[in-house]
Amino acid sequence: MSNKIYYLVSAPFESACQINILPQGHPAARLHGHSYQASVRIPLSVLSNESSFNDKKVEAVSFLKNHLEKTIEPLNYTFLNQKIDIPTDENLARWIHKKMTSSGIQSLGVHSTGIDRVGIQSTHDSGVDLDEQEQAHIWRRYRFEAAHQLPNVAAGHPCGRMHGHGFEVILHANQNLKHDSTNDDMGIDFSKIDEYWQVLHEQLDYTCLNDIEGLENPTSEVLAHWIWQQLKPEFSQLSWVTVYETHTSGCHYNGSHYRIWKEQRFESALKLSHVDADDKRRRLHGHSYLIRLHLTAELDKVMGWTVDYGDVKSQFKDVYEQLDHHQLDLLNGLEEADVTHLLYWIKDRMADALPQLDRIDLFETPGCGATLCWGEEGPALPD
Repeated sequence: MSNKIYYLVSAPFESACQINILPQGHPAARLHGHSYQASVRIPLSVLSNESSFNDKKVEAVSFLKNHLEKTIEPLNYTFLNQKIDIPTDENLARWIHKKMTSSGIQSLGVHSTGIDRVGIQSTHDSGVDLDEQEQAHIWRRYRFEAAHQLPNVAAGHPCGRMHGHGFEVILHANQNLKHDSTNDDMGIDFSKIDEYWQVLHEQLDYTCLNDIEGLENPTSEVLAHWIWQQLKPEFSQLSWVTVYETHTSGCHYNGSHYRIWKEQRFESALKLSHVDADDKRRRLHGHSYLIRLHLTAELDKVMGWTVDYGDVKSQFKDVYEQLDHHQLDLLNGLEEADVTHLLYWIKDRMADALPQLDRIDLFETPGCGATLCWGEEGPALPD
């Protein structure tokens, strides 16, 4: 598949709201508030159609972040119902999409079809992403504490010993709000997803996973598949199950395909040369980067995994050591140290070592960076 670059930016705002369409007694029907996180994703192909951007792709993330911050400024420290009649996460995403495409971004040649996703994360554990076709990706995060061991790993592998994790699970639901919902102000209520999850939580929390039927070899992949089988018959909108075994690795499953990711952080210096003369990024500065490697592979029926997370880390080691605690603009073969050029530089050095690799996320600051895809995208991961 061809390469696709997406720019991602996010910004916070603090607001109060009241969702009056919910039943009386529902917590969100009362006056309350959130520390919201808004995010926007735009393809590079849209930006590069504009000649003024064509030679300045290094500025894309900075420009988009500034524009998003200006867009949401009227929402910060306000009562949202005075701005939006029914301020659900879905309607907030619509409001941001409309405002961004009717102001500064449109002047750069990016019209409504250019922004392919607007996200609202209203709590640490829940959010909605809305695309141009009114397809809502609704997600809810849960946690349980459990022990496990992997019986089929080689002698000496640490996962062969009995150990445990604070597992996290994200349940993803896709709905087309124009067609699948009688009320297009919101998709499935988070409280309904909570009901589906609660039955499984009681089975998984404070247990040894190996003792549960179907989880005798409880890898992330096997666990995601098991959760899918338990929930999908009743939870028709379920689109992906995500399992975090640790904070830096996990698995997605959608009923037919497995995707895993492994993330690491690296600390680097850089300076950019293809920016305006008075741009502060011309000065030597630095970032704490987050990189996330995504892989797609068939399930190994014996091992119960697609690729060992440890193998992903070891294959990335040589590239990682060139990035961590170095000045990036001095790397051999790197034209410019912005996220776009860095992504291609990393891909060129990883494609042979990890043939299952099909997506790389790179964030130079929290929530702001770019994604390079040349396969399936998979679901978005929240902060």
